[in-house]
Amino acid sequence: MSAALSWASEGRDWPNRAASRFVAAGGLSWHVQEMGQGPTLLLLHGTGASTHSWRDLLPLLARDFHVVAPDLPGHGFTEAPERDRLSLPAMARSLAALLGKLGVEPEGVVGHSAGAAIAMQMVLTGAVAPSCLISLNGALLPFRGVASQLFPSVARLLVLNPLVPRFFAWRAGSADAVTQLLEGTGSRLDARGQELYQRLFSNRVHVASTLGMMANWDLETLGRGFPRLDLPVLLVVGAGDRAVPPADAREVARRLPQARIETVPGAGHLVHEEKPAEIAALIGAEMLRHREAVASC
Repeated sequence: MSAALSWASEGRDWPNRAASRFVAAGGLSWHVQEMGQGPTLLLLHGTGASTHSWRDLLPLLARDFHVVAPDLPGHGFTEAPERDRLSLPAMARSLAALLGKLGVEPEGVVGHSAGAAIAMQMVLTGAVAPSCLISLNGALLPFRGVASQLFPSVARLLVLNPLVPRFFAWRAGSADAVTQLLEGTGSRLDARGQELYQRLFSNRVHVASTLGMMANWDLETLGRGFPRLDLPVLLVVGAGDRAVPPADAREVARRLPQARIETVPGAGHLVHEEKPAEIAALIGAEMLRHREAVASC
C-alpha cells in the first residue's frame, strides 16, 4: 500500500493546499480538503480525478458551507488499498469510516461521474443521510451490449499486469496524451487544469487505482437500488458530455422516486471545472430549497 503521489513534490503547489490535511481512517491515510463553515457538503470526485478537480468550485461553496473533499482511495494523495477494496461497496465503506473519523454528517452530497455512484451507494447503505444528493454527469448506468461484458474483464486483466499501469503512466507523461484524454470527455480545460491531470496520469499508482475501480465497478446492483433512493436527487448534465451520454440522465430520473434534471449548455463531462460559478449556484440553490422545505415541515 502506498500513496499515489508525493505531497512534498507533486503536491508542492496543489490547489487549495492550505485547506489540506491527512487523516488516518479505515486502514488508509487520506488526503482531505476542508474549507468554510455552515451545513456540511461532501464532494466526491470521479474515477481518475482528485481534489484538484474542485479547485475553483471549493472556495465558492465554502462561502456558505463547510465543504469536505477527500481524494478517493488510491487517487491523488490518498493511500492505495488492495485491489478488492476498489469496488463500489468497499469505497462506500471506506468513506463511511473517514466521515466517522472526521465526525461529520453531510447535509448534502455532491458526486461527479463515478463519485455520484459512490454517493448513492452510501445513501442506500445508510452511511450518510443527506437532505439531497447532487450528481454532476453521474456515471450511473452500466455499459450496454457487448461492452457490458468486455469492459470489466479487460480492465481486470490490465490492472493485474504490473507493467500496464507503468505503461499508461509513461504514455500520459506527454501533454498531447492528456489533451486527447480530456478532449474525449467533451471538456476544454485551461493549461493549469491540463497540467494537474498530467501530474496524476503520470503516476503508476494513481493509474492502477483508476483501472482497479473500472475492473470492480458494479452498476447493475446499484441500479436495482434506485427505487429505494427516496430523497431529492438533482442530475446536472453537461450538454456536450462525451463520456456519459446526456440521455442516461433521463433513464436514471425515470427510475428514481424524486429526481429532476438541469442541463448546462456548452459544457462537457468536467462541467464543474469548466463552469464552477454556475455549478456553485446550482448547488447552493438546491441546498437552500431543501433546507427551506425541512424548516416548513
